[in-house]
Amino acid sequence: MRLLTLLLIRLAAIVLLCLAVTVGWLIRDTYREIEADVAATSERMGQHLQMLHWQHIMSRMEWETLSTQSLISPGVCVTYGPPQRDVRTVCSQLEALGPLPPDWFSSAYMTLFGAHQPVQQYLSIREKDAGLVITYADQSASLRRAWHEISTVVRVSVLMAAGIALLAAFMIGHALLPANTIVEALHKLEDGWLRRPIGRFKSAEFNHIADAVNRLADRLQQTNAERLALTAQLFQVQEDERRALARDLHDEFGQAFAATSALAALIETNAPENRPDIAEDARSILRTQQQIMDTLRTTLVRLRSQSIEEVGLEASLRQLVSDFNRQTKAGTVYRLQIVSDLAELPKRAAIDVYRIVQECLTNASKHGKPSEVTVRLEIAGSIASELALTIEDDGGGDASRIQTSFGHGIIGIRERLAALGGAMSIVSGRQGIRITATVPLGASGLCA
Repeated sequence: MRLLTLLLIRLAAIVLLCLAVTVGWLIRDTYREIEADVAATSERMGQHLQMLHWQHIMSRMEWETLSTQSLISPGVCVTYGPPQRDVRTVCSQLEALGPLPPDWFSSAYMTLFGAHQPVQQYLSIREKDAGLVITYADQSASLRRAWHEISTVVRVSVLMAAGIALLAAFMIGHALLPANTIVEALHKLEDGWLRRPIGRFKSAEFNHIADAVNRLADRLQQTNAERLALTAQLFQVQEDERRALARDLHDEFGQAFAATSALAALIETNAPENRPDIAEDARSILRTQQQIMDTLRTTLVRLRSQSIEEVGLEASLRQLVSDFNRQTKAGTVYRLQIVSDLAELPKRAAIDVYRIVQECLTNASKHGKPSEVTVRLEIAGSIASELALTIEDDGGGDASRIQTSFGHGIIGIRERLAALGGAMSIVSGRQGIRITATVPLGASGLCA
């Protein structure tokens, strides 16, 4: 769940809780006000009726006069029966307190608080037979009054709560906008953008987060630069080791194979006529040695990169493709298309491109059964700013599986390209896999 949604839900819950508490407090306060009105009306009516009784005019006139009714609070009733008279009840403004409430409100109100208790008092303490005055709150009027006050306050409260919620949502959303910027910056870090991706915010807390992300970007940039430098150094050591190994293999095994060939030829020549098996063994040794020499020659081709320095990248690639065509056993045809002049490509980039092509062709021959593999190189860009390499085969395969592969070959290609500031993508072609690699030239200074 998004943080903004979570905060709004919590805000709504708090508003509803406050509204419920307010309604409860208001109902309780209304109940107490009604009881206070009943008590006050009882006090006023007792004094008024006692005065009429003392003046001996209660028997001569009706006590339900306008002056008497003005002493009764709205919604309150008074019941009194003078001596030798019928009991009479006077109520004040029962219908003027508002409409009747819904049944659910009436039930809840009566369940929580119950009916109001009447107040009873004798008209005269000395004369108990003077009559009993009963003051009570009319139940319907009490419900009308409570519903009127609560509905009014609730309407106002709901409108205020809605306004506050909208303003709070706007303010919270505006305050959380930097979070989107931080998330985008983290995505940039994930994609390799390491140039302090976040600016300053108005909030101190978000500034702390931005500073931490920027420090992380600086650290990653420094670490990445150190890693690339180390990778380039390791590749250089690897090339030096390849050269040394190729030289040792050529010098040591070459002489040994030459001596073995001469000895086998001598054995074949001097074999007795009655021992044809000896001559056949010598010829078998020569055939086995030739196979070993062919394998060694292929290994030397894979190890050595001196030819790139001697004849250039284009000629080396043509020789590489020719070797693959000669050695293939599955009938695969390897093609090379060089659109641009690669003579000015620096030594470091030339060696890495050669190794990348070599690794891709090896993978295509090992892990698939293509009938055709095409290698294309060209210097692209508006101002010849990058070298574009495309290798495509028709042997099928799952591009997504290769893209996420952790094999040493793919990792080595990625590391070589990263050291040159380039990038690689592996996608599905028309009938197989297409590998595309780009190496920046002018921006990285490779053409300098």
